[in-house]
Amino acid sequence: MEWLVVLALVSLGLLLIVIEVIFIPGTTLVGLVGFIFVAVGVALSFRYFGPDTGWATLGGSAVTAGGVLYFALKTNVWRRFSLKSSVQGRVNEGILDALNVGMTGTSTSVLRPMGNAEINGRLYEVRTLGEYVESGQSVRIIRISDHKIFVESFN
Repeated sequence: MEWLVVLALVSLGLLLIVIEVIFIPGTTLVGLVGFIFVAVGVALSFRYFGPDTGWATLGGSAVTAGGVLYFALKTNVWRRFSLKSSVQGRVNEGILDALNVGMTGTSTSVLRPMGNAEINGRLYEVRTLGEYVESGQSVRIIRISDHKIFVESFN
């Protein structure tokens, strides 16, 4: 029965460490729990079977962990689970191309100093240079930079 407990703890611990290294990189709970399982299994082997068997269990665990990690990294096991494509599109790309400085519109919300305005039939998030503009006021674009639309009110 003691062998079964030691073998189960060490095996499960090594499995969790391999999962940590290959599938969940970084220091997370999975790797820590795996390390604790291996340590408890090795400690129990020292306690139940003496120092000779304990050292053998420790050495076997280390060699097995090293071999499994080497095999997993050498054969690129993780490539089956990794993302192989990338997204080429960008959010809001070209959305401001239809706007120019001097264009006018109407604020659809209070600009304090940010809010929304309708310009050319489309709704945009705009900002003022610090002034507050009530909803329904006429606004004019004074600057466009870094995907930000700066407006001022006018009558």
